[in-house]
Amino acid sequence: MNISFAKKALPKSGTLILTVQDKSGLGPAGKELDKATKGAIKRAMVAAGFNGGPGQSAEILAPSGVGLSRVVLIGLGAAGKVTNTGLERQAASAVGKILTRDKSAVLIVDLARKTKLDDGQVAARLGFGVLLGAYRFHQHKTKVKEAAKPKLTKVTIQTDALASARKNFAPLQALSDGVYLARDLVNEPGNVIYPKAFVSKCRKLSQDGLKVSVLSEKQMHELKMHSLLGVGQGSAKESQLLIMQWNGGKKSEAPIALVGKGVTFDSGGISLKPGGGMEDMKGDMGGAAAVAGTVAALAKRKAKVNVVGVIGLVENMPDADAQRPGDIVKSMSGQTIEIINTDAEGRLVLADALWYTQLKLKPKCMVDLATLTGAILVSLGQEHAGLFSNNDKMAKELKAAGEESGESVWRLPLGVGYDKMIDSQFADMKNTGGRYGGSITAAQFLQRFTNDLPWVHLDIAGTAWGPKSPVYPGWGTGYGVRLLNEWIASNYE
Repeated sequence: MNISFAKKALPKSGTLILTVQDKSGLGPAGKELDKATKGAIKRAMVAAGFNGGPGQSAEILAPSGVGLSRVVLIGLGAAGKVTNTGLERQAASAVGKILTRDKSAVLIVDLARKTKLDDGQVAARLGFGVLLGAYRFHQHKTKVKEAAKPKLTKVTIQTDALASARKNFAPLQALSDGVYLARDLVNEPGNVIYPKAFVSKCRKLSQDGLKVSVLSEKQMHELKMHSLLGVGQGSAKESQLLIMQWNGGKKSEAPIALVGKGVTFDSGGISLKPGGGMEDMKGDMGGAAAVAGTVAALAKRKAKVNVVGVIGLVENMPDADAQRPGDIVKSMSGQTIEIINTDAEGRLVLADALWYTQLKLKPKCMVDLATLTGAILVSLGQEHAGLFSNNDKMAKELKAAGEESGESVWRLPLGVGYDKMIDSQFADMKNTGGRYGGSITAAQFLQRFTNDLPWVHLDIAGTAWGPKSPVYPGWGTGYGVRLLNEWIASNYE
């Protein structure tokens, strides 16, 4: 999708998207259009019950007096309540209406009253929303009905604040590239994205200045990463540990570490999952996708910060050589783990990845992301990711970043009582704590591999894929990329 910016001038043909503010009525461009159509715009607004409220939209086909094929009105809400996420959502919604209809469109930033964001910021956020809403994953379709094929390739956003719009949009365009990468990784099937294929896709990011390296199974064996390796030992696909480094900050400054669970397909192993819905387990690497997308976005926008992404990549399969319930493995940390359920595998991958990260890369803090537990869906549904932390400052920062980015988090507790639930009779710990508090005991397990380094665990099992919305038009959402980018930009650059 090509997004460009131009000065305001009503187009003579094609599709026009026009912003309208609640309680303020039409802006200058809207009034000009209404006059040209002899009041057709205002009449259509009344007929549709449209008053510019947040989330509202109205479509007017072939209005008389002008050569436009359609006008799409999008409501921004009251001037004092316009937000970045609201702008993105409305632009994404508008694009959803016209994506399969027109090759190009003009979007006019038409404000009757000033908002707390300047016109250039509004234009940039609308452009970002266009990109978020235009995403489609049709790579494997050989037959798509003509009416369903995306046609829109260009949106011109008209604003009086051209310099500001272009300046504000540049980092958002880089961010959208990261979101698209994460969505593609999640949406691809397990026979396309497996550990080495994931690595190959990320190696291409070195062209943006990223340093990409990988540990093979042999190297991980030498490091005694048997917790991670045990998960993948039933697969014909070799496990990998991917390290992506972006050094945009001071050389002397310790990096921020982002750690991702990358189970490229999760059958459950010997503790085999039910057949219904198992195809969704191609997305069990949503945390890994979010880390890759975030680091890619930071590199593309040349973020002034040092960040390292560490991704444990495995495939969990029920082969004759697969890990068994009752097995005991020794992690890189030296701690032993009794395997109660081979379908509680993500925490085993993260255990060694977290330990490697703090031991070898010396970060100032760590955030891990994982589609870790079904229990988080029971707790929070698909509205929030679950947040667990040993550091109140980081937890507050990420909560604020979630509110600003539209990728919300909700903090859940950790505690000694929960930690005792993963004590094992035969090893230092077991990989599940029983039926109750499943998301919490999983986080307690991970905390045993953090050495009290400032750390946040994000359980994104409810948010990495899910129901469609204007901003999330496909199955894979790319959740985490916007959240982490906002957190880093607001607190560490």
